[in-house]
Order: sequence, then structure tokens, then C-alpha cells
Amino acid sequence: MAAAALLDMATIMTNLSTMRLWQLISPTLPVGAYAYSGGLESACEHGHVHDRQSCLAWFTGLLEQSLTYVDLPMFVRLFAAWQEPNNEPQINKCTKRLQAMRESQELLAEDRQMGTALRRLLIDLDVVRAERVSTPSFATMYALACSEWGVDCAAGAQGLCWSWLENQVSAAIKLVPLGQTDGQRLLADLMPHVNHAVETALALKENEIGRSLPGLALLSAQHEEQYSRLFRS
Repeated sequence: MAAAALLDMATIMTNLSTMRLWQLISPTLPVGAYAYSGGLESACEHGHVHDRQSCLAWFTGLLEQSLTYVDLPMFVRLFAAWQEPNNEPQINKCTKRLQAMRESQELLAEDRQMGTALRRLLIDLDVVRAERVSTPSFATMYALACSEWGVDCAAGAQGLCWSWLENQVSAAIKLVPLGQTDGQRLLADLMPHVNHAVETALALKENEIGRSLPGLALLSAQHEEQYSRLFRS
């Protein structure tokens, strides 16, 4: 019997959803993530990040204090909102709340530009509900794609976290600079932190969402006037 015949429909749909998630977190997704360093370029310029160990500390701090309490829990709420038909008021409310937590113009512009790029892509891929949000965050459109394509919320949150981390490590390889092997070591070291971040974010209550990182905000603002830059401001 052919191997394909052994797969029941539920398994096929699960596999399709998993592949859709891979599509969303692929570095080839045309949203321009490669153009941004998320404050890392400025951190390198000021000497805060200069080798693999300082990269590990930097990424761990951002995972534990920013993504865990901002992007991931807001993704969870956006995912739930997209699960309901005609729930645009709640989707817009969550989007505005997420954008209000961006602490510099650079970080806000990065979020909006990537969100707008993913919105265009989803419209081209016949996800018509993407047209209903005019100035989305990246997490807004990412949550819509997960909802439309049957990706589980927890898996989607893990994918969002991994996509961010992979892009940061890619930037670190260019900026620190790191070798490719050190980049892979970093990813391996940070995998447990990804799982912990998602578990924590899924359990957060409304009044626990939101963290301020003044150092990141200042470095991001300084990046706007940095003399020599590889990454977009």
C-alpha cells in the first residue's frame, strides 16, 4: 500500500498546518525582517554586545523581559480575536495596544512596516480578512495567518518567537561578528528559553502584560543617528 494511503485526513490537515507555519517563519518570507536589527546594531556599536556570551545575555534578556510580556501574549489575544467572525474592533484594539508598547519610533516603524508587508502578502494569497486592518502590527497579520491556516495557538507563538530569534542571530553573525557555528550554538542555547517564554506568555493575565526596557529604547533611538549602519532605522 502506498505510504500516502496510510495517512488519514486529520493527519494530512495537521501536516498542512505545520507546513504553513514553516512558511510563516521562513527567512524567505518577504516582509523585510532581514533589514532590521531590533536595537542590536546600536548595542554592538556601544560595546554592550561583543561576543557569543554577551549575545546570549542580550537575547535572553529580550526574550524574558520583552517578547514574553509584550509580543507573545498580544499574539495570543489577536489569535483569539481572529478566531471569531467580524471581530475587527477587538483586533484593532489589540493592535493599538501592542503598538503603544513600542518604546521608540524605530521599533514602532519596524513593527508597522513588517505588518504592512505581511498584510500585502496575505491579500495576494487570498486571505481576504487581511484587508480589514489598515495599519497592522506584524503579530496582527501573523495571528490572522495562523488562524486562517489552522495553526495551533501555542505552535504559532513558538514559531513567532523562533522567527524573531533566528533573525536576531542572523544579525549578530554580521554585526558582532560571529561565525556560523557560534550562531548555531546560540540558537541551541536559547531553545529552552523559547519554550519557557511561550509557556509563560500563554498563562499571563491581562494586568501582567507589558514591560519597559529603557536600555533598549535608548539604544534604538540612538541607532536612528548612528553614523555607520548595516540595518534599517
